[in-house]
Amino acid sequence: MFNKNLDIWMGSYIKQAFRRLAPISHSRPLDILFCVADHFEPQWKRPDYQTECARVQTWVSRYPLLAKHHYDADGRPPQHTFFYPEEEYRPEHLDALAKLCEQGYGEVDIHLHHDNDTPEGFVEKIERFKRLLSEKHGLLCKDKKTRQVQYGFIHGNWALDNSRKDGRWCGINNELTLLKETGCYADFTLPSAPSDTQTTKINSIYYATDDSTRPKSHDTGTDVEVGVLPTGDILMIQGPLALNFKNRKMGLLPKIENGEIAGDNPATSTRANLWINQQIHVKGQPEWIFVKVHTHGTQEEGFEALLGKPMNDLLSYLETQYNDGLSYRLHYVTAREMYNIVKAAEAGKSGNPNQYRDYQLVTSESL
Repeated sequence: MFNKNLDIWMGSYIKQAFRRLAPISHSRPLDILFCVADHFEPQWKRPDYQTECARVQTWVSRYPLLAKHHYDADGRPPQHTFFYPEEEYRPEHLDALAKLCEQGYGEVDIHLHHDNDTPEGFVEKIERFKRLLSEKHGLLCKDKKTRQVQYGFIHGNWALDNSRKDGRWCGINNELTLLKETGCYADFTLPSAPSDTQTTKINSIYYATDDSTRPKSHDTGTDVEVGVLPTGDILMIQGPLALNFKNRKMGLLPKIENGEIAGDNPATSTRANLWINQQIHVKGQPEWIFVKVHTHGTQEEGFEALLGKPMNDLLSYLETQYNDGLSYRLHYVTAREMYNIVKAAEAGKSGNPNQYRDYQLVTSESL
């Protein structure tokens, strides 16, 4: 076997084979919801302060130059969600990202790296960071009814709910409960293959129920379904996980496709087709296809893949092949907007998902 952790998810992948092979029956265009979730870490590899600032400035200066040439079916430019690490907080970096978001290019949510933590320590970190992002920087979103601050989450080192076999980079078996209690609207950590933190459940949008007596409670869960009330503690929105038979290791074995865009693995049309072909959707609403890819945007070797020709080519391909208005409509969405559209589907809404970008959660300035 070419990967020692393939056994975790391969059974699920095989079971989904018929879904991948069967074309979706539809009378309206298929809507492609495309989201980029960035593990945005200016302090990656602990550089000097000048390097941190240069990394952030690269995004502030180059992303608008890329995005201004591209639009989806709704006239929106590409959207980027910056999951910023709590432990790397610098107000000047968040102010810079806030200005980029104010220009209409994305939103900020929460990322966290921690190790050997306690429930009390986790809650203190998250609540403090929520207040800083919301009150000092005008970031994060709020529930339209309760006006409570909400956040999307990505766990550092993939170790959500203490899911590493060696117990490192978390330490909390009731993390899903804590996320719910602190206002997390959804988790966007997965997929994590080839890591051992990868779940059995793949290519899914589902509710996970916490079991505080054991780690990795999100290994399985209940699919979000049209007309069915939510259950569990946290909504999991997974990105695509597949085998890429057109990209083989040593020319023989198919490589794992986990939706990561990196310097040594730039986005391509072949990869985009594979992402979409996983048909990740809310059960009962297959016409809305959710594609969440991820990246580590502050790594210099990935700048060209994310801000240069490879990304420009990807966006052009999506806009050409998946936005003809007849067979497909393309929608660039943030993590928050993706969540809202999931919840709209769950509630039985249909038609153009563009009208549900602010279905439950809105940006702070919208209130």
